[in-house]
Formats: sequence, structure tokens, C-alpha cells
Amino acid sequence: MSEISTIVVGAGPDGQPVGQAMRLANRHGLVAGATGTGKTVTLQHLAEAFSDAGVAVFAADVKGDLCGLGAAGAPQGKVAERIAGMPWLGHRPQAYPVSLWDIAGQSGHPLRTTLSEMGPLLLGNLLELTDSQQAALYAAFKVADREGLLLLDLKDLKALLAHLKDNPQLLGEDSALVTTASTQALLRRLATLEQQGAEALFGEPGLQLEDLLRPDPDGRGRIHLLDASRLVHEAPKVYATFLLWLLAELFEQLPERGDADKPVLALFFDEAHLLFNDTPKALQDRLEQVVRLIRSKGVGVYFVTQSPGDLPDAVLAQLGLRIQHGLRAFTAKEQKSLRAVADGFRPNPAFETLAVLTELGIGEALVGTLEEKGTPAMVQRVLIAPPQSRIGPLSAAERSALIAASPLAGRYDKPVDRESAYEMLTQRKGEPVEPAPQPKADEESFADKAGEFLQSAAGQAIKSAVRQAANQLGRQLVRGLMGSLLGGKKR
Repeated sequence: MSEISTIVVGAGPDGQPVGQAMRLANRHGLVAGATGTGKTVTLQHLAEAFSDAGVAVFAADVKGDLCGLGAAGAPQGKVAERIAGMPWLGHRPQAYPVSLWDIAGQSGHPLRTTLSEMGPLLLGNLLELTDSQQAALYAAFKVADREGLLLLDLKDLKALLAHLKDNPQLLGEDSALVTTASTQALLRRLATLEQQGAEALFGEPGLQLEDLLRPDPDGRGRIHLLDASRLVHEAPKVYATFLLWLLAELFEQLPERGDADKPVLALFFDEAHLLFNDTPKALQDRLEQVVRLIRSKGVGVYFVTQSPGDLPDAVLAQLGLRIQHGLRAFTAKEQKSLRAVADGFRPNPAFETLAVLTELGIGEALVGTLEEKGTPAMVQRVLIAPPQSRIGPLSAAERSALIAASPLAGRYDKPVDRESAYEMLTQRKGEPVEPAPQPKADEESFADKAGEFLQSAAGQAIKSAVRQAANQLGRQLVRGLMGSLLGGKKR
């Protein structure tokens, strides 16, 4: 794999490539535009560019067609014509190394984290708690830390809340925070969360970041796709909270890298407005701070949405690469928004940015890049380079084959239910512990191999146990990223 020093976005009016230095890719970016203007194909091309440069990618597949990255393309028609007009592109139809993920575990490897990893602030945001309910949740986590009660899944938290209801003296000076009303409200919110299918998000084996960052044997960065086609519609809070948690974990665990030739990971957050909708101001303020700071860890965050106005101004100000597809403006409010988008680019005397925004065709975009010194370059009208992989989704059979052949097959497929708060509290009451439900034969993953699973599951459990134990004292002092930066989290 040759060293790639530039992210090529497409061709300018003169037919020459337009792009940005790879070393500036950790300055984040934006892909915006109205529905049907080509945002998904642009995202697909960018994911390929990062993979070719050896950079890992994590992206949300909101419409279900980004998984075409896992199959070679077959360009024809206008796509083939565009490729012919970009001879310098060196276009070669090929499949990319893709890992498929699904929180429900149905169309990809299951994605899990633990309640202790997520922490009370993000969990409270997920549950949409009031201030008093949030205070009660913090108090419960505080007791769990002090008593050495691991909170891995929802049944652990429910068992803890019931335990505190029967033993209020454990709360000490926080006893006034956990009332019968707040406990019942928390239990109702947890029940609602289960009905949305979010229960599958919590448990072990949890996602290990090293699995996201590990390159493919050929040196390309592996592209990890989260199937969010149903999630964003049925449980948008679960989708947004998971992405916030992932951002938190990356900031907390990755070392400082300083100036580097390329990032270690590119994150693509589609439907990015969901990350900020109805988010408490304290959390949003800290999220903006994290976006600013995480670039020093070698992570580039790319927001994908319909309009830049969907993002807070403080976030927009931090975005280096801006790819703006066509927008429509029929109302006075939309026209005002259009002017704001145009003003976000450094003007180009060759054309009027505001006028071009409504003229752009499918696959065209206004592109603002960073110059070598990190200052904004003049905006350019660009034809987006077509991807080398398939434009369109994989078939069910292709998807199944991709999951079965994945280097992560068997690593996350079966849940591991080790001793945690539920088992410990049940034993204290002298009641028998109900075994965790086992999947039926026809529900077992096609990727399962008994010996391989037992080895990987045991390794994950041991690693998680060591990690939890090593951070027990840390939990009581500072709860990690969303603690020191967001007012309290795990550890």
C-alpha cells in the first residue's frame, strides 16, 4: 500500500483533483446537502480514501446502502463517464475490508457496552431524565462504586434500585435524592428502553477499541459500519447516545499523538442533528469541547446532515473539510439559512457561492478545504469522485457471507453474563439466581464455532474483569471522559 498524503474529493472545473492534506484530516469535516443530492456516495468515497491510506473508519449506515463498500463496483452510465473524465484517479473496481455491526445483533456483530462504561450522565440523557431523576441515578452509581457492584446490563441497575429501596441507609447523605417516586420513574424509563430493544446494547463482551483500529492484513484501514437503518427511526436516542459514548471512549483511551501524517480513525456520524437534539446544555457544551480536543488523539469526526444549521455554531467552527451538496430554498427561513451556508465558505471570485448552492446537480458539491498552513482555502465547485466499491446495498446472502468471513466472527456473537450487581444482590437476599437465557439453536449466529467462541468469550470476560478491577478506585475519583469533561461518568 503506497503512502497517500491527500484526501482527493473530486475534480474542479479544470478537471484537476481537489483535495486536502491527509495530515489535516483530524481537523474534522462536514458532508451536507438536501436528500438525494449524493451525500451517501460522497461518504462512501471518503471512507475508501481513508481506508486506502491505512486509516480505520467507523460510520453509521443509516439508509442501509453504505454496506456496498464490501463489494466491487461495476460502473456504468454517467458514473463510468465521470471516471473517464478523471484519469488521474486511477479508478479500480474493488471491495473494501468491511466489518458489519448491529446493536440488535441481527445484521452484524453485536455492539455492546456496559452501564458502568456508559456512566450516569450519558445514561440519563438516553433515559431523558428530569434533574431529580438524574440526581437519583448519580446516587445509585455512587453506591455501586462504593459497594463494588458491577453494573453491566439493565437487570443489574434494576436490582440495585430495588436494593436501595429496601436499604436506604446505604445512600448515606444522598438518601434524600433517591425517593420512591424517583425510583419508580427510573424503573419505568428502563422498561421503556427495553421495549425499544435497547437492552441489547448493554452487556458483555463489550466493544474493544483495538478491534476498530486494527488494520487489514493488506495494510488498508478496516471500515466498520453500524447498521442504523432501523435504529434512527425506532430508537434515535439509543443511536445518538451510542455515538456519544464511542466518542467518549476514544477520547479517554487513545494517547496523545500530536502532529501526525494521518489520523488513526475517521468517524462519520450520519443524521448528525440527532446528537444535539434535546441534549442538555451541559452535555452539549462538553461535547463541543470533546470535538475540539479529540483531534489531538488522531481522530477525525465527520458530520453528515442535510444542513450545516443542524449543528451548533461552536462545532461548525471546528470543521476543516466542508463538502456542501445542493440545497433548496423555497421559504424565507430557508433562504436565510442558505445565505448562512454560503457565508461559511471563503469566497471564490470565479463564482457567486450563494447562487451556485441551488444550481448544484447530483454528485456535485461546493468544497472548502484547508491549505497547508491550516487556513481555509477558497471554495471550489467540484464533481465528486465515484467510489471504487458498489454503489448500492449488499444482498442478504452477501451480507451473511461478509459477517461469516469477518476476522471478528465469534468474538462478540454470544453474550457473556458474569457475576455482577444482579447476581451479588440476589445472593445476599438468599434467593436463587436465575440463569441468563440462552439463544435457541435457530437463533445462533452462523459464524459460531464452539471452540473459537469459548476462547474469545473467555478472553473478553477476563480482559473486561481486569479492566473493571483496575479502574475501581478511579471510578470513585473521576468517572473518565464524561466525568472530567462532562460532569461525571464511569471510573
